[in-house]
Parts: sequence; C-alpha cells; structure tokens
Amino acid sequence: MADAELSAAAAGLSGSDPGHPEATGRRAEPNPKGVSMSDALNGKRVAFLFANEGVEQVEFTEPLQAVREAGAEAELLAPEAGEAQAFNHLDKGDVFDVGGVGEAEAEEFDALVLPGGVANPDQLRTSEDAVAFARSFFEAGKPVGVICHGPWTLVEADVVRGRTLTSWPSLQTDIRNAGAEWVDEEVHVDDGLVSSRKPDDLEAFCSKIVEEFAEGVHERQRERTAAA
Repeated sequence: MADAELSAAAAGLSGSDPGHPEATGRRAEPNPKGVSMSDALNGKRVAFLFANEGVEQVEFTEPLQAVREAGAEAELLAPEAGEAQAFNHLDKGDVFDVGGVGEAEAEEFDALVLPGGVANPDQLRTSEDAVAFARSFFEAGKPVGVICHGPWTLVEADVVRGRTLTSWPSLQTDIRNAGAEWVDEEVHVDDGLVSSRKPDDLEAFCSKIVEEFAEGVHERQRERTAAA
C-alpha cells in the first residue's frame, strides 16, 4: 500500500470497528502538559513493529495517525520486508507495505510502538531481529508504547523485569512471571514505557505516547534495563 493510501486508511478509522467489539476509534485529545499535537514530535522518527500477519489494525493505525499529526516521521517494520496483513479482531483487514526489521537500525529512531493482536506478538517474539530491535530501545532509554497483547514481545526481550505495566488481561500471568507488576489501567507510564489494555484505551494511549515521545530519552529507563 502506498504511503498516501496508508494515511487515508489511518484517517478513515474514526468510528467503531464492527470486527472488534471494543474498538472505538476515538481521537486523542491534546496531552495534559499543553504541548501542541501539531508540532510535539517535529524532527522525530517513530518505528512501528509488528508481524507480517496478525496485527490488530486499529491498534497501529490510530497511534500512527497520532504521531504523524504531531509532526513525526513513521516507518512500518516487520520480520520480512514486503507486506503485512492486518486484522480487525478475527477478520482480515487491510494490507500494508512494511520494511524488514533486520535491515533497520534502532539508532535511526527516537521511539517505538508495539501494537497488539493475538497472533501478532506471538509470531514477533520468535523473530530474533524483532526481539533485539525492541530491546535496543530500552538499552538506549528511548520511549516505547505497547498495547493489548504487544507486551509478549517485551517479555521475550526480558525488559519488563522490575517494571509496572498493563496489557490485555490474559497476559498478566506472563508479565508477572517475567518479573513485572501488572495493573488494570487505561494507560500506565513507567519511565518512558507507555502501556494500555485494549482498543477502548486508544484515546489515552495515543495522547500519552505523544507526550512521552516528545520528552525523548529517559535515562532512568536505560539504567533500569542495564541493571536487570
């Protein structure tokens, strides 16, 4: 899919998605610190990482729209370069052009977004390149946004130990077993790590990732990753 088509697809998800009973598609409000959404991320590059099949479409297109509206450049990455098949819950959604994560350099990006979808992170966590790419953002102290089933990749990367985050409820045992505290919150922020539970949380999630991405490197995140 061409970039213009991708932007149109993201912009078009403004209503409830019938394929997912919890997808509301609400727009994010300006963040509480008063940073203008139109320029908060000027000059920044954000990576969106998901599997070639299985990502929950609304969980990356709405954050994608939010960071682009805030002035950031964004790149879609997957284990294999080419195309990625998105889903609306269990139904196939749109197909998107993606670059290969193995050919990407984390140093070229300022922040990372890991969307959900059940099959997406289950596949992503088997990709050594994807797991290493995600971990490198924590090692560098760069902010990360993760939603729904997305934390499975972070569990595999061993970067949640000692942290507090939320997710889709079925992941809470895995997250606790990986050494983290799980909370049932619309959005939770822990030293640059922004997490949310489900599509209903997208308004809060999009607002918070823009805020945290605008703040840049979180030194405490880098220190905690090194100590884990």
